[in-house]
Amino acid sequence: MQHVVIIGGGFGGLAAAKALARAPVRVTIIDRTNHHLFQPLLYQVATAGLSPAQIAAPIRSVFKRQKNVDVILGEVVGIDMATRVVRVDAASEIPVPYDRLIIAVGACTSYFGHDDWAPYATGLKSLDEAVEIRRRVLVAFEQAERIADPAERARLCTFVVIGGGPTGVELAGALAELARFALRDEFRHIDPADAKVILVEGGPRILASFSEALSASALRQLEDLGVQVLLGERVTAIDAAGVHLGPRLIATETVMWAAGVRANPLVAQLGAPVDRGGRVAVDVDCSLPGQPDVFVIGDAAAFKTDDGLLPGVSPVAMQQGRLVAANLKRDLKGEPRRPFRYRDKGSMATIGRRRAIAQTRRMS
Repeated sequence: MQHVVIIGGGFGGLAAAKALARAPVRVTIIDRTNHHLFQPLLYQVATAGLSPAQIAAPIRSVFKRQKNVDVILGEVVGIDMATRVVRVDAASEIPVPYDRLIIAVGACTSYFGHDDWAPYATGLKSLDEAVEIRRRVLVAFEQAERIADPAERARLCTFVVIGGGPTGVELAGALAELARFALRDEFRHIDPADAKVILVEGGPRILASFSEALSASALRQLEDLGVQVLLGERVTAIDAAGVHLGPRLIATETVMWAAGVRANPLVAQLGAPVDRGGRVAVDVDCSLPGQPDVFVIGDAAAFKTDDGLLPGVSPVAMQQGRLVAANLKRDLKGEPRRPFRYRDKGSMATIGRRRAIAQTRRMS
């Protein structure tokens, strides 16, 4: 019986494993955490709208009834495609042999070469980061409650979100509602509604992947919530004083980074060229060029279509995971593989509790 190893328990990895439920294969999922994370709702944890347990499900629980799946908690430190072995954990480097390998390692935060900004600007790609943002935001209000100096209060109650994509927009909107509604009447010496939420975007508009009309609508909705949106502004430094936009300083203690991601560094070990985002180009069946038994899916893959590269969103990863699983079953039957074709059902960005924009495609 063939052994399929899946690196990553995100949307793509889980979709592939589930699709192999009735296949005559053994499946091993390797992940450095013991839970599957619903990343689109991380901003809700970061703004105290949800608890971590509400967006995380134990991987073992997900597959407790799928008997052909085994789960290993550990971090992959190397892949040897010549001997078909995955090495897990730096200390022991436990070897895990494979017949077929699916790499679904996702992406991590990218500071565009400014890793020294990381201590001051928390990303939002993990539960730990979401909890840290929530801690920093709530502690800032608590500190402001005890301080009489107006300037220091203003600094503590200024929150800066960098990056006007869906994550940044959703985070800024939720922060504004947290300050204006959720924390109302909870403090005696400050009014949380006076807090400043500032969204900084380097491009000419927010939500650049949406239509101009929807982008403008999102901008209006954010401004209605009290968010100050700065467009065409480039961050030149982030330090203990705050966010520097050239000669201008936004004095703040709480900065959230939603400006960029990069494929997991493990992808660079595959020996194939990667693009600026660290993603590796794959063939039409999502296999690694020259390695038909190795597949790369989701945020780690640069999959080209006539319209350009597919975006790093969960529907792409899930559809690729199911396609790879289907092709593995075709291999076992001696049938030809099918190419991956993405069905774009649209995109949505929420802006607070009762606001959102959605861009849909015609369903065929």
